[in-house]
Amino acid sequence: MSDNAVPALGRREFTRWFWRQLTSMRTALMLLLLLAIAAVPGSLYPQRGVDARAVENYFLDHPQLAPFLDKLGMFAVYSSPWFSAVYLLLMVSLVGCILPRSFVYLKAVRARPPRAPRNFARLPASATFETDRTPDEVVAAAREALGRSRVDVVDRDGDVREVSAEKGFLREAGNLVFHVSIVVVLIGVAVGTLYGYRGSVIVTDDGGQFANSLPQYDEFSSGTLFSTDDLPPFALTLDQVTARFQPFGSPQAGAPREFRAAGTYTARPGDADRRFDITVNHPLSVGSTSIYLLGQGYAPVFKITDAQGDVVFDDAVPFLPADPTYTSNGIIKVPDAKPEQLGFQGFFLPTAVTQDGQELSTSAHPAAANPLVGLNVWHGDLGLDDGRSQSVFILDKSKMTQYKNGDANVRISLQPGMTADLPDGGTIEFTELRQFARFQISSSPLVKVPLFGIVAGLLGLMVSLTVKPRRTWIRTRREGSRTVVDVAVLDRVPRDDLPADLDDFLERFKDALGEKTEEKA
Repeated sequence: MSDNAVPALGRREFTRWFWRQLTSMRTALMLLLLLAIAAVPGSLYPQRGVDARAVENYFLDHPQLAPFLDKLGMFAVYSSPWFSAVYLLLMVSLVGCILPRSFVYLKAVRARPPRAPRNFARLPASATFETDRTPDEVVAAAREALGRSRVDVVDRDGDVREVSAEKGFLREAGNLVFHVSIVVVLIGVAVGTLYGYRGSVIVTDDGGQFANSLPQYDEFSSGTLFSTDDLPPFALTLDQVTARFQPFGSPQAGAPREFRAAGTYTARPGDADRRFDITVNHPLSVGSTSIYLLGQGYAPVFKITDAQGDVVFDDAVPFLPADPTYTSNGIIKVPDAKPEQLGFQGFFLPTAVTQDGQELSTSAHPAAANPLVGLNVWHGDLGLDDGRSQSVFILDKSKMTQYKNGDANVRISLQPGMTADLPDGGTIEFTELRQFARFQISSSPLVKVPLFGIVAGLLGLMVSLTVKPRRTWIRTRREGSRTVVDVAVLDRVPRDDLPADLDDFLERFKDALGEKTEEKA
C-alpha cells in the first residue's frame, strides 16, 4: 500500500459518515423530491383505499398489465413498502438535521455578538464621520439607534470603544419552524394513515339503513394499526335524496344544482334519533367520524319470480352513473332462482329518447323524466358458492350462458310498472324507481395536525425570507477635541440593499446624536 493511500473506514467511522450524509439538508431535499415523485403513481392508477371498484375495472380492462402493477404496489402506493421507506427516511433525515441546528441556534442566541474586525473598509458597507460628542454619548446614541439588536460594548486600548450588535435571529428560528412543520405534517399524515379508516356505502332512500359495521360497507380500507373493533357504533336511516339539475332549454341543461341527503341517525345504540341533512362539502360528524355525500344515482326496484313461480328477488338495485347525463350501469344477481341461478346486466336511462324509432343508448338528461331499464340475461352458476369474495357491481360470466333468441341476445326493456317474461319461465317486474346516496365514511386521527403544520410552516417560511440577519459594528476614538466614529455593517445573507440600509442606520444614528455631520470619503 502506498503512503498516499486512504485508509479504509471502520464500522464506527462509516456509521458516522453515513449518519452525516443522511441528516444533511441536501439529502433531506432529495428525499422530499423523491417522495413527491413516488406519489405520482397514486394519481395515475386507481387506489384500493379510494376506489376499489375502479381497481377491479382496471384488472378487467388490463388483464396482463394489472397483476404486474399490483406486485409493484401501484394500486396501494401510499401503503407500499417502498413509499413507506422513503417516508421514514425523510422523517429521520429531517429530525437528524433539525436537532443539531437547534442546539447551534440556541448557542448562537446566548452568545455575545462577534468582535469588530480590525479593518472596516474591507466590509461590504462602511462609513466614517466625526462628531463633537463624547465616546460615551456616541455609545448611548448607538444603543438607541440599534433598537432591539443585541448589543455588546467593549473598551479597547486607550480611548477606543467598540460597539458590536447583532439582530435577525428570527430568520433561523423561522427556518427551523419551517422544517419542524414538515415533520409535524409527516407525523400527522402517518398517524392518520396508520390509525384511520375510510369506506364507502350506497344507501337507497325511502328508509334505507346503514349500521357502521364492516359487512355493511361496499368498499373499506384502513390503516395497519386500526382495528375494526374501534368502529363507532352509529347507524343512520336515509329518508330522502334530493337531486336537482338545470332544466331543458337552459344554457347549462343537465348541470347539477343541488345534491342533498336527509334522514335520521343515532350516535350509539339506545340514543334518541337525530335529524341529519348532508350536502356536498358539508358532512355529518359523529364523534371523530365524518360522513360525506359523494354523489347520488338511481336504484330501480325489481321483483323477480323464477320458473317455479317463487319470488326470489324483491329489492332496489343501484345503477352506477357512467356519464354526466346519468346513463347508468347495474348488475342483478339472483342466486335463489330455480332451476338455475340468474344474472342480469344492463343500463338505466333516466330520460330515454328515441330517434328514427330506435331507442338511444344514452340518456338525454340526468333527471328521471322518462326512465327506462335495458337488461341482458344470463343463467348458470354465479360463482357465489366457491368462497371467493365478489363485487356486487361485477357479474362473473365464466360459468354462465346468455339467453339468446336465435342469433340475437335476449334483451328486456322495462319502464316503471312494466313486467316481462323470462325465456325459461318466470318474470321480472320494474315496480318503482328510487334514488340512492353514496356516502364516504372516514376517520383520521390528528386530522387537523397537518393543517396546523402547514400554517406554521408558511409563517416560518415568510419570517425566514423577510428577516435580515445583520451585524453592525461601531468604533469610536478621540482625535483632538473631536470623536471619530467608524461604522460597518455585514449581512449574513448577501443582499444588494446593504449600502442603502447603512445610509438609513447612519441617519437614525446621527438623529440620536442630535446633529448632522458630513461623511468622510
